[in-house]
Amino acid sequence: MTSSKPWLASYGSRIPAEIDPNRYASVVHLFEDAMRRYADKPAFHSFGHTLSYADCECHSRAFAAYLQKRLDVRRGDRIGVMMPNLLAFPIAMMGILRAGAAQVNINPLYTPRELEHQLNDAGVEVLVIFSGSTPTLGDIIGNTGVKTVITVDVGDGGTGNLPSPPVDTRLAGAMPFSKALALGAMLEFDRVELAGDDLLFLQYTGGTTGVSKGAALSHRNVVANTEQFKPFMPDAMRPGEEVVVTALPLYHIFALMVNLITYFSLGAQNWLVANPRDMDGFVAILAKARCSVITGVNTLFGGMLAHPRIGEVDFSNLRLAAGGGSAILASTSAKWKKLTGLDIQEGYGLSETSPVVSFNPQMVDGFSGTVGLPLPSTEVKLVADKDHEVAIGEAGEVCVRGPQVMRGYWQQPEANASAFTDDGFFRTGDVGVLDDRGFLRIVDRKKDMVLVSGFNVYPNEIEAVVAGCPGVLESACVGVSDERTGEAVKLFVVPAPGATLTEEQLAEHCRRELVAYKVPRHFRFVDALPKSTVGKILRRELRDTA
Repeated sequence: MTSSKPWLASYGSRIPAEIDPNRYASVVHLFEDAMRRYADKPAFHSFGHTLSYADCECHSRAFAAYLQKRLDVRRGDRIGVMMPNLLAFPIAMMGILRAGAAQVNINPLYTPRELEHQLNDAGVEVLVIFSGSTPTLGDIIGNTGVKTVITVDVGDGGTGNLPSPPVDTRLAGAMPFSKALALGAMLEFDRVELAGDDLLFLQYTGGTTGVSKGAALSHRNVVANTEQFKPFMPDAMRPGEEVVVTALPLYHIFALMVNLITYFSLGAQNWLVANPRDMDGFVAILAKARCSVITGVNTLFGGMLAHPRIGEVDFSNLRLAAGGGSAILASTSAKWKKLTGLDIQEGYGLSETSPVVSFNPQMVDGFSGTVGLPLPSTEVKLVADKDHEVAIGEAGEVCVRGPQVMRGYWQQPEANASAFTDDGFFRTGDVGVLDDRGFLRIVDRKKDMVLVSGFNVYPNEIEAVVAGCPGVLESACVGVSDERTGEAVKLFVVPAPGATLTEEQLAEHCRRELVAYKVPRHFRFVDALPKSTVGKILRRELRDTA
């Protein structure tokens, strides 16, 4: 049984078994404390401009006053934010929260259909949106309850004179963010006393199983997760000293909680990367920042490592490279260690858990191949059919209970009834294994598992093996129907530039490393794999084309 919490014995002397989820009464209290303590320090860098902690206080207060006095925003109202990593993002977020409202994080690359669903589901009446995303809004705004549109340009919050896409002409009555700040600066701000149970974010899941649902995260959920994460990385949590590079999008909960909220509470400098797909620009930012902390997914680290000028970046200040969102491959971590001297520390989490459930603590030497130990105040159990708890070393669905777990999905009573066990554990939908030291290894998503002749086959394992085959840039596999075995494995492969790769070479490599039933039966070479905006490979799209 896993309920004995074997991870506690692995904590050592620096990690507490429990944290105080009420260390700050709300995320607003956390922000305001940091703004006071680090007022003169730089908080955010973007496109050559820097915001200090005092600037954040001033601008966010002005935006909060504008929302309160001009738009009559009240405690608990949901306000949408749809933009890439620009200076306006933290200003808008802090202003929204200080006004007492909750933020609905929206992917700026959403299609009109996805945007319409999310705005209506969350009941958004005020939307803060990047000018480049306004054509999408223009297509569907008439089908939503949105009453006020506030448009953000690239330079807002900074110099204000950077080239930016035009606002869609169908949104003629939109309010520029810069004007809202100027108006708010002349208005009085009314402080709202928020508590831990107040709604903080509606964080919409990726919609991999139909229509996306909003995970309702409270202030206490996120305060708790910052406090849970900090003791795992004490040497990368130096107040007033850390330098963070944020290439993962802030509308994604991992970057939002770790890069922005946790490190803001410590007075860190944060370099915002608006477009990490511009790898030349991204590497130039890395060269300037000399960061001590960077977060990413496997594809982002892989992209950095493949850049011809990455060897010119000085990583001597680096203390933490954190990976999450999808499995970090051992080969990626090995290349990263050769470049920087550090392994990638992998963790695990979900939108519904604010997000971090487990992480490899600082004292772990080398790449563990696991997603680490459950965080303090976190309970993890693995269950099989009928919620029977499995033994150490056996695979089961990962279920989580702790102060970082959401209150539930927004207005989804049926989904909530099935999302939790009878004793209050959240069902993640992921299959994992706990070892006797308490380290968790994620095997795969339950729904991605392939059943070959009655045997469970997990795509992550096959993809990790294929990554070691010369000439492979990336791969992903899915299950396809098979008359003889029920299902068979189909492998999609992106060859490395200039590589000559054949199906037989791949099959032979897999046969050397995998038992026969796990070896892919079908192969397809492709130019690229479908990915989400944070770099996760979308196996569901591959299944649709398989």
